[in-house]
Amino acid sequence: MPVLLVRENGRVRGWPAYVGAVGLGAAALALASLWTSGAWATGIGAAVTTLSGLVAERIQPQRGAAAGGDGTATGADALLRTATGRIPTLRQVDRPEPAGAHHADGHPADGSRTPAAPPAYIRRDVEPQLREALGRAGFVLLVGESTAGKSRLAHETARTLFPGHAFVRPLGRAALPQALRAAGSRRRAVLWLDDLEEFLGADGLTTAMLAALSAPAPGRRVVLATMRTQEYRRFDAREEGRLTGSDRDAWRTQRDVLRQAEVVRLARHWSPEERRRAAAHGHDPRIRAALRAGERFGIAEVLSAGPELLAAWHNAWTPGANPRGAAVVAAAVDCRRAGLRSPVSRDRLRELHRPYLEGRGGELQPEPFDDAMNWACAAVYATSGLLIGNHTQGYTAFDYLLGAPGLPPVPEHLWQALVARATPAEAYDMGLLAHQEGRPRRAAEALSRARLGGAPGADFLFALTVGDAGRPRRAAADLAGITRRREDRLGPAHPDTLAARHQLAFFTGEAGNPHAAAGRFAALAAHAASVLGVDHPDTLAARHELAYFTGESGAPAEAARQLARLLADRLRVQGPDDPQVLATRRSLIWYRAGEPARTEEQLAELLADAERCLGPDDPHTLAVRSSLAAFAARAGRTAEAAAAWEPLVGDRTRVMGPDHPHTIYARLEWARALASSDRPEQARAPLTRTLGDARTLLEPGHRHLRLARELLAGLPPAGRHRA
Repeated sequence: MPVLLVRENGRVRGWPAYVGAVGLGAAALALASLWTSGAWATGIGAAVTTLSGLVAERIQPQRGAAAGGDGTATGADALLRTATGRIPTLRQVDRPEPAGAHHADGHPADGSRTPAAPPAYIRRDVEPQLREALGRAGFVLLVGESTAGKSRLAHETARTLFPGHAFVRPLGRAALPQALRAAGSRRRAVLWLDDLEEFLGADGLTTAMLAALSAPAPGRRVVLATMRTQEYRRFDAREEGRLTGSDRDAWRTQRDVLRQAEVVRLARHWSPEERRRAAAHGHDPRIRAALRAGERFGIAEVLSAGPELLAAWHNAWTPGANPRGAAVVAAAVDCRRAGLRSPVSRDRLRELHRPYLEGRGGELQPEPFDDAMNWACAAVYATSGLLIGNHTQGYTAFDYLLGAPGLPPVPEHLWQALVARATPAEAYDMGLLAHQEGRPRRAAEALSRARLGGAPGADFLFALTVGDAGRPRRAAADLAGITRRREDRLGPAHPDTLAARHQLAFFTGEAGNPHAAAGRFAALAAHAASVLGVDHPDTLAARHELAYFTGESGAPAEAARQLARLLADRLRVQGPDDPQVLATRRSLIWYRAGEPARTEEQLAELLADAERCLGPDDPHTLAVRSSLAAFAARAGRTAEAAAAWEPLVGDRTRVMGPDHPHTIYARLEWARALASSDRPEQARAPLTRTLGDARTLLEPGHRHLRLARELLAGLPPAGRHRA
């Protein structure tokens, strides 16, 4: 069997080769330096001294300058290779683990050191669909939840279809250019991108790279990727519809890559037919145990011990159990949730976990750090640990934990510690994720570091986040330069140029010049219609902003006419439940504003639709609640308005963070409603605090800052009740 070097979720490991005494010393040293999880973590010394004459795991160094001093693959040449340094064929990759599949019982029952054979492959219901896609498409993406069995399905199917194809697997984003060259130089190759999100972003995969790799005949060169559902949802059409204003273009390059793929979806829960096929392999105790787990979990999920690992993490917080280990895992989980895709070193985890432990308080009786790491890395049922990796390469959290219900937001202490040491590419990833999650201050902080480090595209995204964080004049100034450079380099009709023009127009209006913004959007809408088509989402978005700034310029009736026509087109193109359709309905209600009772009835209907389609915490849903509260105040029902604004302040703080301009606006309107309902003294304290925060967060002259000063000046002197 060939010897392969693999990094699976950060772990580098070799796969079995039958070796004798010759060359065993180097193999043992490589093993000792790289394998530190599970049973090997506590018995590595004994393992090294008893390897002679046994089936051993030998790790060969990479060929070329990219090989590290410890024999591991690093940098741009970190590709999966055979022991002789060659790219393997799929026929040679005869275990699923080198393709990224999670382990399922890593050691046999007889106690030998040879990893046991993986469980039998159970044919999945979507396999015929995957086969068809691979037969006709050059880029196929398998999407499913963590531990759904994506990598195993992809490996088994590709190995059957393309046994002689080169299996080109980069072991990190830095190796992507080398992987593309290796795949492109071969007549038949599969470029394997397990966990595709790790290859997107700064210096990541682009549509141009995909086009350069395409082969003249289907199946000659194939890009086969997997992606967790949670990550894919950040870029699907529904998510695009949620984004408004500057958010819309932030992830354009990555979204366009995903649009090139033929997507096959894999369910986590197994169908009755799949379970019947699995029952035919009931002689395997691992599959038998997975079937006994019932319908609650998927079979692949149980085989990878996902539920057991999650329960072990929760239970470890018990005083005297493994609270320090639980804190280490919490830090590693939040590193990934913050957008950090690279493994975290042992020393960094030693530093990062402490606030989690202190935050729990009480007498937890934490164990020593070394014991905590051993516990976190120890395999459950010899499958995987809560942490995956080793001392040399660093550690990442088992991806099943990232979707655990009830996880709180990533804490500020972790965010600050990560940003302070992030590379430009890491900072870009973190900033993009924070931007998508509506955390503009965090996004601007990370993207400033990425921009200074020269990460591609960081200047554009940084300008958007600066504007979203409450500095629209600064954003407009930056975007004016970016737009000129894109027009010169790419031409006026390029989508990136149109995106820059959109953002420049938007922040021109946000900076207090709605007339100029309306003029820019009128020209952009006409140009986008001629270049992209009248029904393109970017054309419709430009028309929406044109109508909005027309209304803000003092022409609400004209804005309502434009929005009515836009709503008809969006309903035809996007359907009634699209988030942008809901946003257009809200704007139309606002500018049309006829009889108050009918207006509020329409807003109540819109709120019900938004909660049904998007959920209660979506920014669009919160915006509808804001409109309802504003109409109550406009109708003179100030006590009702105050009662509506108060919980909205809490929800926007929780969802968007305390520094978001939308949160500040809600705080100001709540204070206004309190003051208007004869409770000026209750309004004074929140107004004073909000004014202080606005001075720190917003640029001088921002409309929220002006409103805060006006409201505070309008309060009667302290101690005097207004008549």
